[in-house]
Amino acid sequence: MSYVKNLKCRECHRTYPKEAIYVCEFCFGSLEVDYDYERIKSVLSREKIEKGPKSIWRYRELLPIDGPPTVGFHAGLTPLFRAENLAKELGMKELYIKDDSVCHPTLSFKDRVVAVALTKAKELGFKTVACASTGNLAGSVSAQAAWAGLNRFIFIPADLELGKIVGSLTYAPNLVAVEGNYDDVNRLCAEIASRYRWAFVNINIRPYYAEGSKTYGYEVMEQLGWRTPDHVVVPVASGSLLSKIWKAFNEFDKLGLISGVTAKVHAAQAEGCSPIVTALKEKSDIIKPVKPKTIAKSLAIGNPADGVYACDAIRQSGGSGAAVTDQEIIDGIKLLAGTEGIFTETAGGVTVAAAKKLIEEGVISRKESCVICITGNGLKTQEAVSDHIGRPYTIKPTLESFERTLRSEAKVKDEVWLTRHPSP
Repeated sequence: MSYVKNLKCRECHRTYPKEAIYVCEFCFGSLEVDYDYERIKSVLSREKIEKGPKSIWRYRELLPIDGPPTVGFHAGLTPLFRAENLAKELGMKELYIKDDSVCHPTLSFKDRVVAVALTKAKELGFKTVACASTGNLAGSVSAQAAWAGLNRFIFIPADLELGKIVGSLTYAPNLVAVEGNYDDVNRLCAEIASRYRWAFVNINIRPYYAEGSKTYGYEVMEQLGWRTPDHVVVPVASGSLLSKIWKAFNEFDKLGLISGVTAKVHAAQAEGCSPIVTALKEKSDIIKPVKPKTIAKSLAIGNPADGVYACDAIRQSGGSGAAVTDQEIIDGIKLLAGTEGIFTETAGGVTVAAAKKLIEEGVISRKESCVICITGNGLKTQEAVSDHIGRPYTIKPTLESFERTLRSEAKVKDEVWLTRHPSP
């Protein structure tokens, strides 16, 4: 059963049928899904959610499909845990990590949105799916479309990290590397989408695709004991994840599943691509496009499609934003790995570093609760840290060689010398 009424323009509020359309023909505003919340409220409860599938589909009533889910049966419901070691390092009383670096099947939060998008694409009768991607979406569409038996065309910037290229090619899609940045890729895909009857998950079926990000926010609230945190720090590329987390918080409040929204939502971006944080700092309603230059390629969207809506969500919540350097991104990756044993990709390094900066500046109180959003796995972006983590010691297979090396490195502490670079 569907609880979707229609698609609605986010600007002029005109309504449209539930089809593969994404732009208002009157004002060119973007479309989003409009739900019948009264009907949802009559059937959805905490108890029903808790008894539901161990995946994003436990929130099926709040997702934009008409029939049963057909893709992504194991996506979502990733760990949220109290990060005691990182909290001690940052001087925080109550700090949590929401860890989508282990999301099924391709180790990023994109598995959530793709599960929804492909289920909807199949409902709409598409046989071929496609996407423009900075990496994680490419892998997820490749994998889940392969499982669903759909043809797939994946478009990426040609300078994407090798791990993400391999992570997509393994599933045998039609992978097209475009000479240009993500914004160039996206413009090309918009032209292709107008000519071919393909379901571009982040173009013509974007209204449905984007709703999958809400499940990240739903899980945070459920895993915190049906409440929002005081703060949540979110990596920002297009701005969709942040705005949908904010939408999720407010939907649960509207449905009576939580008792009010207390969260302040904060944007994390790289200095080399920070149009949303810049707009916040300048108190501007205009998102000025930039040419990305950062190691955080998954966040390298210089003209964010949902930038205005992300800024609105941040301001409504009383939140803020922070931009960090490439070196701070690397330090953030290493800090999370060294305290909580999580190897995150560059986007996670951005989020950890931005959270650290906001805490040190007093924007996030050390006495309040905070959730740091980790959205992808570090195995995909090893190049970013490979020159910053040292090298193993090389020894002969003898006890004598081991002990000689150990004695020569007497300053090494905590018996972790095998993973650290020897002193010169």
